[in-house]
This record gives sequence, C-alpha cells and structure tokens, in this order.
Amino acid sequence: MNLDALNNEFASKSPREIIAHALSLPGKAVLTTHFGPLEAVILHIASQIDPRLQIIWVDHGYNTKATYRCAEQIIQGLKLNVDVFTPKISAARQEAALGGIPAYTEDAHKVFTENFKLEPFRRAMATHRPAIWLTALRREQTEFRQSLNIFTQDDKGVVKVAPLFHWSEAQMRAYLSEHQLPNEDSYYDPTKALENRECGLHTSL
Repeated sequence: MNLDALNNEFASKSPREIIAHALSLPGKAVLTTHFGPLEAVILHIASQIDPRLQIIWVDHGYNTKATYRCAEQIIQGLKLNVDVFTPKISAARQEAALGGIPAYTEDAHKVFTENFKLEPFRRAMATHRPAIWLTALRREQTEFRQSLNIFTQDDKGVVKVAPLFHWSEAQMRAYLSEHQLPNEDSYYDPTKALENRECGLHTSL
C-alpha cells in the first residue's frame, strides 16, 4: 500500500470520502473511541456509511458520570456496534488499595498507563485483529500528531486512518451543532497530566 500516494490523493477530501475509502480496503476495519469531546463527529459519519462497523471503546473506568451518560446517548442514538474493553484492575480497586493515580513524573505512572490504557487496547486489537484502524486524532491536537498524516501504518501492518486529521476544533463543533449530536467536554483521562499530552496509545503500539 502506497501511503504517500493515499495521503496526497485524500489531503483535500472530506472525512466522509476518507472513511468510505478506508472501509473499501481489504480486511476488517474498527473504529476506536473514548466518547470524549467531539468524538460523536467521527462516530456519526462512520455509522452512516457502515451501521455495523465495529466500534471499540477502551473504558478506563475513570470517566465522569456525564461522560458515561453522553456515551450511552451516542450509542443508543446512532445504534452503534460497540465492544467495550476494561482494565483488569478496576478504578475502585486502584483508588482504594493501590495508591490511586500516580503523579505523571513517577515511574509508577508508566505501569498505571499500561494497566488502564495500553493493555486493554492491545487486548481489543488482538481480539478483533483489524487491518484498518479508524481514529479521530487531529493534527492540531498535539505536537506529536503534527508529524502524522491521514494514512499511517504501524509495525504490525495495521493501517491507521485519521479522517478528521486536517479538521479544526471549530469545524468539529460546527458539525456537532449542524447534526445536533451529543457532546461532553468533561471527559477525564487519568493517563494524561495535560490535555495536549499523549497518553501513549498512538506512540507506543
């Protein structure tokens, strides 16, 4: 697969066109989500193209009540085909007996991130064995993501597709408003100390 040619061809295409092409590629496709801010955009577009598309939700267990309510509203409203993967250690156990969320600078935080984000994600990918991985990451979100592109490929050969890569937050919010989609800005990721810091999902797999 010529990723450079794909990125050149689809640089100015719409997210809908990018998703449609991604779903036409050989192999199983999945879309990962955390049901955080603006996630309803990619879920809405993708589910219109393929209502049975496999959605993977790695639920770390630290979401706010508002996020869980919003997630259920999106799942039910869009009739999503969701498979939920949770850590082997519950958030309640971590908080009560294992020291809670370690400081970001501590070595223990790497173990925490592994337990609550990376291990369940790898388990999800091993279960579904996708060839195509759709994600809502966008170029403007972090400095690291500016080095990526719409189409990339990991060391296992999975093609990662970011249909919204070139969209701004203003475009995302305009889409939410136009289609009257639920959104919840109170999403909390315990594996990140800052909103613009990578949690490790797109850097260590």
